[in-house]
Amino acid sequence: MKNTFKFAFAVSLFALTGAAQASSIEVQTAYSAAGSQGSASAYQSVVEAAIASQAAHPIAGYGTADNVASYNNISNQSLFNGSQANIAMESTINFGVSAANAGTWDIRTGVDFGKGGAIFVDGTAMAVNSSDMWWNNNYGNNGSFNIVLNLSAGNHTVSIYGLEDCCSGYQQAQFSNNTTSFTTFSTSDHLTSAVPEPESYGMMMGGLGLLGCMIRRRKSA
Repeated sequence: MKNTFKFAFAVSLFALTGAAQASSIEVQTAYSAAGSQGSASAYQSVVEAAIASQAAHPIAGYGTADNVASYNNISNQSLFNGSQANIAMESTINFGVSAANAGTWDIRTGVDFGKGGAIFVDGTAMAVNSSDMWWNNNYGNNGSFNIVLNLSAGNHTVSIYGLEDCCSGYQQAQFSNNTTSFTTFSTSDHLTSAVPEPESYGMMMGGLGLLGCMIRRRKSA
C-alpha cells in the first residue's frame, strides 16, 4: 500500500509540474526528390508523405529526433549523420505562453531548403516560399521565415516544412515576445504553459483520486 500511495502522489505531482515546461522540439527527416511546391499545404502534404514512407520503410541517414535540446545548428547531417541532399524535413516546436507574455510575438527561422518550404503556427499557414532558401546565418536574406503574430496564453505549435535538394546547411528557430532581443527555442528557453494539456488534467485527477482512496482506506483500517 505504501508503494501505491507513493505512485499516486508521483502521478499527481508530475501532472501538476508538467503544465509548466520549456519548449519541446521534434525534427523528422526523410528521403525526397520532390521539387518546389505551389502552396504551404502542398509542402506539408509532400513532407508528411515522405516521413510516413520513412517510418514504414526506413532509409539509413534519415530519422526522427523527438528530444532536440536546442533549435540551433540543426541539419539532417548533425542529427542523423545523414545525407545533405534529397531531404524532406518537418520540425515541430511545442511551447507555452503565459498570461504575462501574451501579445505580440516575433518568430523567425533560418532554413536551407533548396526547393522551398512553409511555416505554420497552430495549424495555420503563415508563410510559404517556393524558391531556393539559403539562410547562411543571415535573417535579412531569402533564407528565412519572419512572422509577427498575436499569441494568447496557452499552448502553441510552430511547424516548419521544407525540401532540400543539395548541400543542406544548418538551421535555427527563434522567438521574441514583447522584447527587442531574440531567444532560440530550446529546452532551457523558460517558456511556460498557462494551460495544461487535457491528458495532464486526466493524470492529475486520476492520481488525486487514487491518493484520496488510499487515505480513506488507511483511516478505515
